[in-house]
Amino acid sequence: MSSNAVPTQKPVKTTGLHIGAAEPGCAKHDPILVADKVRRTFGGLTAVDVDHLEIPRGAITALIGPNGAGKTTLFNLLTGFDKPDTGSWTFEGRSLAGMPAFKVARMGQIRTFQLTKSLGLLSVMDNMKLGAKGQDGENLFRAILPFFWRKQENDNEAKAIELLTRFKLDAKKDDYAASLSGGQRKLLEMARALMSDPTLVMLDEPMAGVNPALTQSLLDHILNLKAEGMTVLFVEHDMHMVRHIADWVVVMAEGKVVAEGDPHTVMQNPAVIDAYLGSHHDEDLGLDPDADVRVEALKELLDDEH
Repeated sequence: MSSNAVPTQKPVKTTGLHIGAAEPGCAKHDPILVADKVRRTFGGLTAVDVDHLEIPRGAITALIGPNGAGKTTLFNLLTGFDKPDTGSWTFEGRSLAGMPAFKVARMGQIRTFQLTKSLGLLSVMDNMKLGAKGQDGENLFRAILPFFWRKQENDNEAKAIELLTRFKLDAKKDDYAASLSGGQRKLLEMARALMSDPTLVMLDEPMAGVNPALTQSLLDHILNLKAEGMTVLFVEHDMHMVRHIADWVVVMAEGKVVAEGDPHTVMQNPAVIDAYLGSHHDEDLGLDPDADVRVEALKELLDDEH
């Protein structure tokens, strides 16, 4: 994605989200997701060690951090795709600990993946219909009696067409999902997520591998999710995107939450710079072969005004 990409619509930032100082684990006025003591290890490696985290309702929250910080692992834990060693978390006040992924999705907490999970040998329309909840035709007895589910199926198709039109995929509805480009598959996965009318949408690197021609469209769609009353939590490495659309930023490093706050403040937080560049970033880099890369990364993190 181009580092200069910005949404075509002007984001309306949500403020006043937290209570007290903006620090790791700070309380939010109206959290939709609350996690406590969530820890996951793989052998001797601690991938996630989050003491306390609250995600504010009705806002766009970015989860950032260097590679290996534990962002995707945390996503997997919170959505039931992996099990923690310890910890508990709630969504809309209901415990999700130990709940399988399909039940989490039924409750309204939907995620997408960095590597898209569309079913390539099904059509785009069939992929969309898989995202609808509570389908009568999934019952073995009702499945053989079309009059039980035909109307619901027609309603689901109409909803799918509406979403595909919105995401500019309606012309592809009869094509195999495998024939779509990487960016189109990202759009399909986001559109399919909306078939279930989610409350919280979790996007794992939505811009990864996307053609620049589609990045603007994806940015606007993310903003539209918030405008329609949904809460968004997304993982992203592009700091320009984070700064433009995020209301709140959570920073992870080595499995822990090391900083929280609004985008402009977080980008200048010493803990964030240390997480990306190392605690000795302010020393003479000497003959470090990665010096230019690290300096550019530091520039990326700082606000445009600097």
